[in-house]
Amino acid sequence: MDRDLSDDDSVVDLSFEAESPLAPPAELLETLPSCDWVLQGDRHQIFFPPSETAGRPQEQRCWSSFLEHRAPVVTEEVAREALLSFVDSKCCYGSAAAGDLVILELKQQNLCRYRLETFSESRISEWTFQPFTNHSVDGPQRGTSPRLWDIKVQVPPMFQEDTRRFQVPHSSLVKECHKCHGRGRYKCSGCHGAGTVRCSSCSGAKRKAKSARRCQMCSGSGRRRCSTCSGRGNKTCATCKGEKKLLHFTQLVIAWKNSLFEFVSEPQLDCPGELLAKARGETLFKDENTTVYPIVDFPLREISLASRRGISEHSAALASRARVLQQRQTLELIPLTEVRYWYQGKTDVYYIYGTDHQVHVVDYPERWCCGCTIL
Repeated sequence: MDRDLSDDDSVVDLSFEAESPLAPPAELLETLPSCDWVLQGDRHQIFFPPSETAGRPQEQRCWSSFLEHRAPVVTEEVAREALLSFVDSKCCYGSAAAGDLVILELKQQNLCRYRLETFSESRISEWTFQPFTNHSVDGPQRGTSPRLWDIKVQVPPMFQEDTRRFQVPHSSLVKECHKCHGRGRYKCSGCHGAGTVRCSSCSGAKRKAKSARRCQMCSGSGRRRCSTCSGRGNKTCATCKGEKKLLHFTQLVIAWKNSLFEFVSEPQLDCPGELLAKARGETLFKDENTTVYPIVDFPLREISLASRRGISEHSAALASRARVLQQRQTLELIPLTEVRYWYQGKTDVYYIYGTDHQVHVVDYPERWCCGCTIL
């Protein structure tokens, strides 16, 4: 319910609506408590995470067994069944060609996909506020605010992103509202405090054009009640909700992010790389720890180089702004088979990729319309 206005509750004339609660001018507030901050701008402060002691490098592994590992061989029967399943999923593909074509040759290649995930936590502080409703204030008089990295919070499950906000203890202070200057109200911008506006029906003439009768919309007064303020001439301040004061406090914003680096070894067969990047694979190797180290001496040199590059990129990107909580690197085997076939005097190819035998057809011979997208 709106409060009655007294002489001390005069409204301030503002020509614009109160904005959503953003931080007030910086000169109204004290600086943030002294912490290990490195950057201040846009009313935010970013904090260095505490330095972590690097763990011991992992022992060098013997990768010879990976040379012997092979995915199940794709036979002619498996190749045909995969194509028939693919054709059945397409509304305008005929199954006769898939059943009758002659398979001439099967070429198989095993690809490796390297994936690095880095789960990190970053913390920033910012001033925020809410209307002050005369409740207790947890200010500096109750103690010194803790350093932001000393505040204990519940960490979400590893590799699951989340963002949470917390009020920093002992950081609150009360100030008069910077929007209405402590008055709780401001003059309506629609009627400029008059409570009425010109009648839109008669344009303030009290009678409609070429009519002797008075305007029924405004009862001949030429003015109507302002719909913006319901005729009051002023509005409750949207920033302090009419409370006249604001409770300011430091807000800790914690973001948990999972950074991802992926690399797929170069295929020798002509299958689109974007399909192989999404293909399902068989896990060959998994390493999870607070810090993982590059894979070395892997039979495919490009995998060793990718591992080193991924770890280096994540380290460079996160070192100055986040704390690494956990890392996980995996190697997956992605089978790829090129099927060369003959059908009605023409030779062509299709590809089977992934452990779930997905199919990519370059030019299927029995396609009746262009309504389907070739995968």
